[in-house]
Formats: sequence, structure tokens, C-alpha cells
Amino acid sequence: MVQQKEIYDQQCKLVTPAEAIVLNNFPSAKAVEYRHGDRKGCLKRTRGAILNEIELWARDSRKPPVYWLNGLAGTGKSTIAQTVAERIFADGQLGASFFCSRDFQDRRDLKFIFPTVAVQLARNYPEFRSIFVPLIQSDPEIAHESLYSQMDKLIVRPLKESDISTVIIIDALDECKDEEPASAILSVLGQFVSHIPKVKFFVTGRPEPRIREGFRLPLLAEATGVFVLHEVESSQVNSDIRLFLRHSFSELKGRRRGLGDWPSSEQLDLVCERAAGLFVYAVATIKFVDHKNNNPKNQLEHILRLPTSSAHEGRTRFRPNKTLDSLYMSILQEAFDDDDSEDDSKVRSVLGVVVLAANPLSPSTIAALLGIDCEDVFLRLSSIHSLLILQEDIDSPVRPFHKSFPDFIVDPTRCINERFHVSPPSHHPKLLAGCLRLMNQRLEKNMCKLPDSVTNREVDDLRERIERYLDPALRYACNRGTNTSPMATPSAHLQSPPLSVCSWRRSSCSGWRC
Repeated sequence: MVQQKEIYDQQCKLVTPAEAIVLNNFPSAKAVEYRHGDRKGCLKRTRGAILNEIELWARDSRKPPVYWLNGLAGTGKSTIAQTVAERIFADGQLGASFFCSRDFQDRRDLKFIFPTVAVQLARNYPEFRSIFVPLIQSDPEIAHESLYSQMDKLIVRPLKESDISTVIIIDALDECKDEEPASAILSVLGQFVSHIPKVKFFVTGRPEPRIREGFRLPLLAEATGVFVLHEVESSQVNSDIRLFLRHSFSELKGRRRGLGDWPSSEQLDLVCERAAGLFVYAVATIKFVDHKNNNPKNQLEHILRLPTSSAHEGRTRFRPNKTLDSLYMSILQEAFDDDDSEDDSKVRSVLGVVVLAANPLSPSTIAALLGIDCEDVFLRLSSIHSLLILQEDIDSPVRPFHKSFPDFIVDPTRCINERFHVSPPSHHPKLLAGCLRLMNQRLEKNMCKLPDSVTNREVDDLRERIERYLDPALRYACNRGTNTSPMATPSAHLQSPPLSVCSWRRSSCSGWRC
């Protein structure tokens, strides 16, 4: 890994300043900055069989050019994809990766996938870059064309001309918005994959109808190998989960005193049973038990003795809508045990922003949009830290640690306790009202101190001005404007609310208006 990183760094240094400007200005998804511990690969000695199989596939030119890791929510697809990316990178084979995410606007939009992959390939391979840079200089609108044209011009033609052998990873494809009955990305991939025989595509995603139909398309079906993650032998998965739990509890005991030989083998067995093959259950359990203000032993006992989490439940394989639901409901009930209608309303409002906002927002931004105290917001979020990626900094974005939690809390058939259920039709208008209120309170004439009679495109430092003069909450409230193109220019493409009703536009007098 260290050697390959050095090679990559040296390659990046070969990018000339002129080429760097072209690549930086080409519309592509921004890199997501993860803090330490946000995203981890597989624990050593776990997932050995599947990881070895994928590595053999990547190295063997006789294997199908496409590999689909098919798995239900919580079975560990993204963790495996992260580990695969690390291993293939260490072998010098990784050309590009795109980790889809419903939490980020540019990572849930299909039109960002091919441009982002192309930019990464250009940074990694000088021979690709020498073809790609002149191409987008002569035709910068390629990024706004159809998926078919994007892949043909940005990916296939440069790869054929440069004759590169590489692996491209696309993780969590089901998290991208797609209205087609068969995945639009997979449909295009099927039409071109035979034209670039030295390139392999590793794709992960839930077996949703459009994903399944995409891989059933004749051109792609014959070129794809499939691994169904939730059909792995249960004894093997349970062994990996038990190893993960033992390791995690051992780390916890290293940080907390007085835990002795806890947990017992019986307790460990019961947690494994209830996980029912879902790594996300094991992770959530560890996060819940490791709450800094509570005794870990009491936290674990609380989960194990709750009637809503019976031992029998875990023996039914792969029922994530049951196994996870009981855990999520237990955590919510433990965090907010007082039945207070006014407090419950605030809890639902805060959770509503976390799971419905267009992009992850910080506790301070959530507080500003809802008009409530920031410490109040942070306290409520801290109470359910095991369900979130939450930093100590109130200005750092917070988001669900797994997409199964938003799925649970917005579904009334799963989150059956009305105290916690988030109804999108009810909460979107609340967030909208908060955006409008904030705009009315804070917007002023020419807040970004722009010169007279200029358009946005004529202001070279527009993004810097926006970030300097408008706080994150106001930027979120004001965004999207009249430009609704998914491939908006960087200066116009800011975080946006779920309803595109708040807009800003520069008037002729250099002011801002809604």
C-alpha cells in the first residue's frame, strides 16, 4: 500500500498546472472527506473467502469483465467494496472508484459517475490523460450529455486508444436516483463493456428490481459474474461477526475500566444470533454499548433483555426489516424514555432533518433551520450516537451511519411508534418553512460584495465569496436557484433543500433576491 501510494503521488506530480486546471474545472463529484473511523474496511481475518474470490477475478483476464456483489441492506457490501479498493490499489490495478451515497447530491446523481471516473483515470494514467484533456478542452459540454455519450466519449474511447488495463469500482449503485425500469448505468455498461476487454468493473448494490433487470439485459448478463452476499453459508458469516464482536469488545475494554472478562460467551452468542447475518446490527450494537455516559455492561444487558429483541428473532435468517427494526426501536426508546409530546416533536424534527436533508448538515445548521438551541440539537443527537456518524464538533456534518436507519424511520409499517416516525410529507414543509424564515431574517443586499454589472460566471472567486459571507445554514436555505441542472457549474452548485422552492438570483443592482 505504501509503495503504491508513492507511485500514485509521483503520477499526480506529473500532471502539469495547465492539465490540473482542466481536470479541476471539469464537473465531477467532489471527494468525500471521511474522518478517522468513519469508513473502515473489513476486519482482518473476516470475509476471507469473498475477498480472495474478488481478487482472483480482478487478476484473471479470463474471468467476466463485470462482477456484481449482490447483498441485502446491512450485509456489508460497502465495507467489502472499501477493502477491495484498498487491495486492488495495493496491486496497482485500481483505476477509479465511485462510492454512491444518498447523503450527497453529487453522489446520488447518475450523471456524475462517468465524468468522475474519467477524471480519476486521467489523474492515474498519463496515457489516458493525454487523450482526455484535449478532448474535454475541445468539447467541455460532454459532461452534460446523455449517459451513453458520456461513457462513449469520456471512458471507452480514451481507454481503447491508451490500451490501459485497470479495474473500476462502483459501490452502492442502488443509492443513485434512477427512473428507468432497468438501471440506466447498467444498460449503458452492457453496450460498451465488450469494447474495452482490458477493463473490469466491480459493482455492488442491493438486489432492487431495476438493478436486477439491468444485470439481466442480454449484453450484460453474459459478461457478469454474480456473488450473492446474503446467501453465504450462515456459519461462515456468524463466525466473521463473532470475530468482529470479540475484537470490538476487546478494544472497548481497553478504553474503559472495570469490565474484566465481560462479555460472557453466552452474551456474545446471543448478540450473534440476533445479528442474523447482518454486520450492521453488530456495528450498531457496539456503538450503543460504547456510549461514553453509560455503563457498557448495563447497555448490553438493556439490549439483550428487551422483549422486542427476542432471541428467537435472530434465528430467522436475513429478516433485516425485523432484526434491525427491533434494535433501532430499542435505541430510540432508551434515548428518549420520557413520553413528552413537546419533546417528541423536537426529536422528530431533528431526526427529520438528518434523514431528509439533501446533504448532511451539522448540528449548528440544523438548529438554525429549525429555530431551536444548538446545544439542544446536539444533546438529542448524542443520545442516539450509535445510529449516527456524529463528531464532537457542532459544525461537522452528521449523517446516519447506515442507510437502513432512514429506511426504517420513514416507513410507518416498520417504525410503528408514532413518537419517532418521520413522515416526509409532514417534515419537508417544516424544513421549507425554516429555510424561508432564515432567508427573511438574514438575506441582505449584495451580501457577497460583488462588483456592479457582472454575471456569476464573471466572478472568479464566487464560491470563496459565498463561503466567506454566507454561513452554511443560509447557503443551504438559499440554494438551487434557477439552475436545476444536475451538472451545474461548481460556482452555482451548492447544497440544496429537498424542495427546490428557495432560490436566489443576482439582480442588476448587484443585490440578492429570493
